[in-house]
Amino acid sequence: MADSVLIVDDHPLTREALSALLTQHGFAVVGQAADGEEAIGFARRLQPRLVLLDLSMPGLSGLEALPRLREAAPSCEVVVLTASGTEENLLSAIRGGAAGYLLKSEPPGRIAEFLRGVAQGEAALSGEIARRLLDEVRNGGRRSGVPDTIARVLSAREVEVLLLLDEHLGTDQIARRLFISEHTVRSHVKSLLRKLGVSSRREALEALAAARR
Repeated sequence: MADSVLIVDDHPLTREALSALLTQHGFAVVGQAADGEEAIGFARRLQPRLVLLDLSMPGLSGLEALPRLREAAPSCEVVVLTASGTEENLLSAIRGGAAGYLLKSEPPGRIAEFLRGVAQGEAALSGEIARRLLDEVRNGGRRSGVPDTIARVLSAREVEVLLLLDEHLGTDQIARRLFISEHTVRSHVKSLLRKLGVSSRREALEALAAARR
């Protein structure tokens, strides 16, 4: 069964182009909204699997609409598609529950690939955005007590997972916190254990504690 998508963008030509692209790649475009308020009503009625959301819209902005979209359709995943790649917008979108943040400069086929990954429980970040997030998380990690000796060898997501392990969260809790699948959490844990040269979560936390001293 094709994954259903709600497209939210204030430019009609952009909505039509995205609709044609996603339909071509096997998605079911169930609606198109021109602003945040309209999107929330569509999401509540249509319950789409995915919402492709622009940030810069008149009236209710994408950032303002994002948490309300997730309330209106709790099982949907929201992916931001925007021309704005500022750190402020990126972090606000992630805190608001976005499962992905893509730039409109991405090749059309890549947008479809990213959306397919999100439907399967993965996160989606344009390469440029991933680099910015990596820098932000690493800097934030140091402020939170993750030493540079550890932060610089892990990916941005692995730093997040390690911090949540340090909060004694289980795999299912980490998955819900980061809006990813449990399988993806386990993959990140396996990767960070390998990079830290340890064989268990306990040893990873011991290495973190030792590096903090």
